[in-house]
Amino acid sequence: MRRTNTWIAALAVGILGNLAILAAPAGAQAPAWPTRTVKFIVPFGPGAGADIGGRLFAERLSKIWGQPVVIENKPGGNSIVAIQAFLGANDDHTFLFGPSGNFTVHPFIYSKLSYDPTDLVPMVRASNTILAVAVKADAPYSNVKEFTEAARKAPGTFSSGLVQGITEFTFWGYAHHEKLQITQVPYRDINVAPVDLGEGRIQVVMSSLAIVQPQTTAGRIKLITLNNKTRAPAAPGVATAREQGFPSLEVEGLVGLFGLKTTPEALKEKIFADFRAAAADGAIAERLKATGQVINVGGAKEFAEAIAEQQTNVAATVKAINFKPPQ
Repeated sequence: MRRTNTWIAALAVGILGNLAILAAPAGAQAPAWPTRTVKFIVPFGPGAGADIGGRLFAERLSKIWGQPVVIENKPGGNSIVAIQAFLGANDDHTFLFGPSGNFTVHPFIYSKLSYDPTDLVPMVRASNTILAVAVKADAPYSNVKEFTEAARKAPGTFSSGLVQGITEFTFWGYAHHEKLQITQVPYRDINVAPVDLGEGRIQVVMSSLAIVQPQTTAGRIKLITLNNKTRAPAAPGVATAREQGFPSLEVEGLVGLFGLKTTPEALKEKIFADFRAAAADGAIAERLKATGQVINVGGAKEFAEAIAEQQTNVAATVKAINFKPPQ
């Protein structure tokens, strides 16, 4: 735990330290950029929420920048494949685009990391992925309280399908807090979990809204809560976990752009301003909404602070459940 705490402290210092030099001279000019193709590396395959968001922004940014913006999908390795490809490029025209929750947990689940997390610098928050908890459509519970009571009365008989990363840590924290014994079923492809839920093979799924939407629309499963801080237009009428009295289930799906720690501050500010311009007409927001995402463009400081809060919550869960990384 001392190693993990040291890493969190170092990362927090690194993130906030990189923000300390934002106050550039008033007359400073951003360098001529881009001068060639810009690449966004996405840690998922085509069609994933982050991939869709990346492509929507890439389309608009290519017009603003006058250069192609391409998506390179690098799924696998719990996002480490994409991170290594991004860091290995060591290029000011190559960035990582994806959710912070995928690698926020890396120091807790790996006893030894193959990269230095402080080399990843938050640049632009792009959107929030809506996360949700779903159960079988005909289950006798329609909210978190009823589900919790049912699971507590039947210890060891409920099983779950959870997205790897911060989503599963959040669910583990909730189960620990409520003294529930729920077995996690490992999924190579989490998209199978909602199907199993609809068939009654598992009792609960916690994932992005996009993953459970097809089975929800088909009437095979139903949502009992959203995990984000605020309600989402894509799921009208579904109360948040905090509104239902279960703050341990609250988590934000933060998606954005990451650069190298050597990225000049003027370039960071330019890219942030251009992301805002790309999102200004609302078209990207409408298209994201259909995939269970909410546009939420923010600068490096906002993004870094949100990630720091995410890391603090994960650390608290790790301590509470006494989680040890496999050796």
